[in-house]
Amino acid sequence: MFKNTFQSGFLSILYSIGSKPLQIWDKKVRNGHIKRITDNDIQSLVLEVEGTNVSTTYITCPADPKKTLGIKLPFLVMIIKNLKKYFTFEVQVLDDKNVRRRFRASNYQSTTRVKPFICTMPMRLDDGWNQIQFNLSDFTRRAYGTNYIETLRSCCITRCECSFNGVAPAQW
Repeated sequence: MFKNTFQSGFLSILYSIGSKPLQIWDKKVRNGHIKRITDNDIQSLVLEVEGTNVSTTYITCPADPKKTLGIKLPFLVMIIKNLKKYFTFEVQVLDDKNVRRRFRASNYQSTTRVKPFICTMPMRLDDGWNQIQFNLSDFTRRAYGTNYIETLRSCCITRCECSFNGVAPAQW
């Protein structure tokens, strides 16, 4: 999607107050909802993704499973509200061995596990709104001993309020 786009500064893939925040996202809803609400804490529109469990309600980007994001910027930045419920997100990257690897962070896991194609890790959210920054280049190198090439897909899975999701060239 963004492979042939000049990438510098900051690239937003979800902006909750935009006119169509989920335009490039696929939405799966079963026993839950995805809706835009006004958050009482920040008095702004946010995207609420909520379901009965983490496998039934989620959003993925890009919407077309045959396409990839093609984003070369190595920092994933998200602004997420802790709703004190299970939350997980996943990002798929391509490394310099041409292998697709997934990183999954969740607030219900206590240990990090590295398998050939997926690395799962715990994530602690503070009360209220959290700015989460993931250095995908560093994670790829530390987990697999390979170099990050690009971000292919992103997935936000249930029970959160999200204000912003983007990728940057350096820490934001």
